[in-house]
Amino acid sequence: MGKVINKAGVKREKGYLYFLDKKGNVAKVAMKRAGKKANKKQTCVAKTGIKRKSGYLYYIDKKGNVCEAKMQRGGKKKKRR
Repeated sequence: MGKVINKAGVKREKGYLYFLDKKGNVAKVAMKRAGKKANKKQTCVAKTGIKRKSGYLYYIDKKGNVCEAKMQRGGKKKKRR
């Protein structure tokens, strides 16, 4: 689907959400569970320093690499009233 930009090799743990933060580094945060309070503290897992481009989606794949894919922009336009 997308192409690998950075081979970070992040080892994933269960119960955490992995994402690219504002600085372009891979970060993780504990997922919210029913009946428990959410921990909003995020921790940096890998420093990658990726510069984001407009119109692209960035994600961490199963191997722990940072990938980018062009966003699909299509469909019908909404009618304005």
